[in-house]
Amino acid sequence: MKTYLLLSIAIISLVSCKTDTNDDGNVAYFGGEIINPNTNFVIISKAEKVLDTILLDKSNRFLYKLKHIESGLYTFKHGGEVQMVFLEPNDSIIFRINTLEFDESLVYTGEGAKKNNYLMNEFLENENEEPEIFKYSQLEPAAFEHKLDSVKSIKTKKFQNFIKKHKTSELFNKVAQSNIDYKYYANKEIYPFIHYGEGKHNIINSLPKNFYSYRANINYNDDFLKDYFNYNAFLRSNFSNQALKQHFKHTKECQVKRSSICYNLDRLNIIDSLVTNKTIKNDLLYHNTMMFLAKNQNLDSNDVIVESFLNKSTDVKGKTMVSDYAKSLTKLKPGENFPNIEVLNYKNSAFNSNDLINAPTAICFWSHSFYDHFKNSHNKIKELKAKYPEVNFIIINIDDHNTGKWVTTLEKNRYPLTNEYQFKNPEASRHLLAIHPMTKVIVINKNNKIVNNNANIFAVDFEQDLLGLINQ
Repeated sequence: MKTYLLLSIAIISLVSCKTDTNDDGNVAYFGGEIINPNTNFVIISKAEKVLDTILLDKSNRFLYKLKHIESGLYTFKHGGEVQMVFLEPNDSIIFRINTLEFDESLVYTGEGAKKNNYLMNEFLENENEEPEIFKYSQLEPAAFEHKLDSVKSIKTKKFQNFIKKHKTSELFNKVAQSNIDYKYYANKEIYPFIHYGEGKHNIINSLPKNFYSYRANINYNDDFLKDYFNYNAFLRSNFSNQALKQHFKHTKECQVKRSSICYNLDRLNIIDSLVTNKTIKNDLLYHNTMMFLAKNQNLDSNDVIVESFLNKSTDVKGKTMVSDYAKSLTKLKPGENFPNIEVLNYKNSAFNSNDLINAPTAICFWSHSFYDHFKNSHNKIKELKAKYPEVNFIIINIDDHNTGKWVTTLEKNRYPLTNEYQFKNPEASRHLLAIHPMTKVIVINKNNKIVNNNANIFAVDFEQDLLGLINQ
């Protein structure tokens, strides 16, 4: 806390002295203290443009001056974690954060802190509300809408009270109101997918005519909100939903399969037809293509989706990543040998992965960037080890951090170091094994043959996979 106070004093001193400089007053200060840092730097960005990379000092702190600042949302990145901060001229904001609980530990102070703490609290409340929204989604449309309207009404009243109490700008008000609106819209868009029923076709037909009336006023090319989480979450849900309706126009099926090539082509086509902003379009095309490839078990159908993506996207880097990812998946087909990867144990000794596979094996991955997954997956693996001692669980950290970082994290959480490793060459290994999403698990038989290249230890059928593996 002492270092946090010193940083606050430093910012106050800098702000008080800025009138002695040549600045026109259009500046802001942003700094912070990072506990358990993953790297020794922080990256500050506006939209897709990196403004600067700032090194942390010996106390894991930094202080940065933004000159000629453009009001709006900025991004700061540390390790694999990303968070938004709203900055305006004359702001002097500092934060304190623990990487082991990134979002939950984030606290702002200083001039401009109240608006950012408000936005951060809204984000966390939205996360906490998700289980309730899931329950509401089992209700009939009218009842679901009534529950959702009540949630939005509470948020709106809270926001109105905030702007009455604090002096806020029109731009901040736009961001805060968009946060409420687009979360509400996204929850309505996912309703057909979450609702249990005889079929998605029947659910869509049962919706009131004005259920999606807000779509008439949606800007699918909002350049200001294009980097904002709730806006992007809405767009992804919206296009998945619109594709669902389009898909049912040329199929007799009542229940859509999310892995359907036809459905996924419909989604890419609708994105291409409605979005003209290149950044938004390329992001949506990339996200949905990667999501399909990551979940698709029939690798022979990947080429059709990849070709559609390549014809629509203008992002050269995204095209390369999708093409390379698809090629890596092809090499990981069931029946193929698991590729030999070099890994390091907690003593920094190197091993070839194939030398570690002498029994039915499940290879799991984790990263500091997904801390909840790290804890949940390790707890689940402990449970599975006890039930299936015949299966060898190899757990690999995929980060670029040095050996001490991942070992320390395991020790702090009191997880055993046995069968825990880190990639010797993280970037090359992540690429070769096509690690996306983080929940991915590769199941291998005792002969080093891949049985399942995209399992999930939390899936309901995972234990059936293990039983089948043991009985081979």
